[in-house]
Amino acid sequence: MENRNKLFLLLMVLQCLLVGTGANPTGSKQSFFGRHPAQCGYEGCPRVKENMLNVHLVAHTHDDVGWLKTVDQYYYGSRSSIQKAGVQYILDSVIQELLKDVTRRFIFVESAFMQKWYLEQTEEMREIVKNLVNEGRLEFIGGAWSMNDEASVHYQSVIDQFTWGLRFLNDTFGECGRPKAGWQIDPFGHSREQGSLFVQMGYDGLFQGRLDFQDKSNRIAQQTMEMMWKTSDSLENSELFTSGLYYIYAPPPGFCFDVLCNDDPFIDGPYSKDNNVKEKVSDS
Repeated sequence: MENRNKLFLLLMVLQCLLVGTGANPTGSKQSFFGRHPAQCGYEGCPRVKENMLNVHLVAHTHDDVGWLKTVDQYYYGSRSSIQKAGVQYILDSVIQELLKDVTRRFIFVESAFMQKWYLEQTEEMREIVKNLVNEGRLEFIGGAWSMNDEASVHYQSVIDQFTWGLRFLNDTFGECGRPKAGWQIDPFGHSREQGSLFVQMGYDGLFQGRLDFQDKSNRIAQQTMEMMWKTSDSLENSELFTSGLYYIYAPPPGFCFDVLCNDDPFIDGPYSKDNNVKEKVSDS
């Protein structure tokens, strides 16, 4: 009987090891959420702490699908004398950094660049990306081919380019690849019809960047940067949770740590004479 109990215990240990190692094929040692496998969408959100101010730091990249350079020049990083930008290197480095820490999250927006990058990857890397998406660690926001203009564009063009981008995400990543929020952080102004289209496409929310400066100042003063936007008078259930970003798509002044920025770094060493945490906080 003693040997039988030992054998049973050994089998249970082996089963736990197999479940633990098989649940995170991306290389994570364990699931951050305490379940296997971790889930995408809202189920993949980090747990909040009750009675605490929970701050969400959203790591993202803003990649123009053509602006000062062609799409390929932006993707491959050529013509850097015009603008320093190489989207392929962003995606390469982001994936590697996500694999280093299971708690890290990243959102990506422009399907035009994601498709181009994904098709150039090995089957092994494609599986890694799919697993990151399924675990909610890499999430697609917006999801259209590009971040379309809202002022002088026909609604059919908006629908077409969303169809093209969302079809790629659905065919490639399935349900976990479906965006749940719009991400219109760079168009020069925002239209009600764009919000209505997001509602009709099943989006739960929208983030905007370029608000009218007077409207933005008023909203900041009244703490109404977030709102339920009624996007249509004729459609039922047309309300859309909408939030305006504080500093368009850039970090607040003094908090930029990109290689292109000149802000002083955070120095939080407790024994450093140059510790500047209090100054950074007070300046913000």
